Amino acid sequence: MTATAVELPSAGRKEWIALAVLALPTLLVSMDLSVLNLALPHLSADLGADSVQQLWIIDTYGFVVAAFLITMGTLGDKVGRRKLLLIGAAAFALASVAAAFSTTTWELISARAAMGVAGATLAPSTLALIANMFYRNPKQMGAAIGVWVSAFMGGLALGPVAGGIMLHFFWWGSVFLLAVPVMVLLLVAGPLLLPEFTNPQAGRLDPLSVVLSLAGLLPVIYGIKELAQNGWDVLPIVAIVAGVVFAALFVKRQQSLADPLVDLRLFGNRQVSAALVINIFGAVVGGGTIFVVNVWLQAVRGLSPLHAGLLMLPSGVAMVATAMTAPAIARKVRPAYVVAAGLTVAAIGYLALTQVHANGGLVLVIVGVTITSAGSGPQAALTTNLILAASPPERSGAAASLSETCGQLGIALGAGVMGAVATAVYGAQLDSPLPAGPTADEAHQSIIGALSAAGRLPGGEAGQLVSAARTAFTDSLTAVCLISAVVLLGLAVIAARLLRDVGGGAPGGPPPEAVEAVEAAEASVEPAG
Repeated sequence: MTATAVELPSAGRKEWIALAVLALPTLLVSMDLSVLNLALPHLSADLGADSVQQLWIIDTYGFVVAAFLITMGTLGDKVGRRKLLLIGAAAFALASVAAAFSTTTWELISARAAMGVAGATLAPSTLALIANMFYRNPKQMGAAIGVWVSAFMGGLALGPVAGGIMLHFFWWGSVFLLAVPVMVLLLVAGPLLLPEFTNPQAGRLDPLSVVLSLAGLLPVIYGIKELAQNGWDVLPIVAIVAGVVFAALFVKRQQSLADPLVDLRLFGNRQVSAALVINIFGAVVGGGTIFVVNVWLQAVRGLSPLHAGLLMLPSGVAMVATAMTAPAIARKVRPAYVVAAGLTVAAIGYLALTQVHANGGLVLVIVGVTITSAGSGPQAALTTNLILAASPPERSGAAASLSETCGQLGIALGAGVMGAVATAVYGAQLDSPLPAGPTADEAHQSIIGALSAAGRLPGGEAGQLVSAARTAFTDSLTAVCLISAVVLLGLAVIAARLLRDVGGGAPGGPPPEAVEAVEAAEASVEPAG
């Protein structure tokens, strides 16, 4: 019996309605990522956050999400994906309220960490439920994942607009309160519309594996961030080495367990490994560059958060459109070529952004970012599909967590690494008219610090400092975009070479042995309500 000989029923209206419900937390989590970029100048001024604290405010959420995704994905397989999703939704709403009413920088960073733990339950649960509901039909699963990716990308596009409106009328903390009504809606609709899926043969969660996974990820994340921000130092290097040691112990333990936290056999699949690499480095480039572009729009061009958000809307629409259409194109053209072509287009967009000048180029920024977003859509949709399709349904939570770990870790590292590159280039290029002293030091730390310092200077000196700071930060944007273009061209080569064996049609269709796994998973379904 072959996979094509098995006619399993397609998903019906109930599954598609459930998909719409699952898009809600996906939309929200991505909105929260993009909305914070716009709020950063406001909350930094209010809370007195320096450049390092600003990066921690941005990074903490993504780092914690990445650290806990593997654990939460496997936990959802064992305790129930709907149950974990709803618990996470409630926790996310509470943590969002705490972030909104933070009065100090470290209160906000702590609240963002709590949001990260809760957010780690949302992404793998939504992807795993989608995989379970649509796995029987590869064509439908590709379309459903396209909707999921589009919801994520749509949130990135809508976040700046919604955040800009909130910041126009309310204080910076209001942007976090956007999460509350969405999560309340999910808590009401989820039990009514979503089925429950568990792995009926799941073993117990191994606590030591959880500890080792965190001990492997967090020190490495910290070390990379510190090296990118402050240069070579003993402590971050020791942290990275310690993280690598714990990661090796984690891998060794997984090999000895009958029911591991991570199914290492997935990494033996060349297509899955390539897709994970493309995911993480694509996210580093995308997350880091958008962070720098948002700062450029507000600090260099002097746009309001609302205006900046509206100008980013075309890029979000372009990414949603290509993410939605990519699965259909991949049924006629090999996914490798679709992904490689998209990454090449995105690289062209970044090269266009290197031509931006401090005193102009606003239209070029919008066009360049839109091109990069359009090129990134196919990569996000098709690599996620490949990773999920390579895993049996009863392990879809773990597979989804791997995919999301790479994406979230990449976004968090992107803001840290690309933000650090931008800060370093800015500091090196700034030709400050100020004599050495605290004010000059503040101006060299960040463009936000320079604009703040300029507000305390006489008109002539203030104008010179603002002009020098804007020119220096534009130089940093050029450097970041050039690095991004080179990375994406490298990823395009990886996609064309390592994904070329994945045929057109239904990329990642279920292997013959998956049919029995589908039936076993269906036996554990608890109807909604």
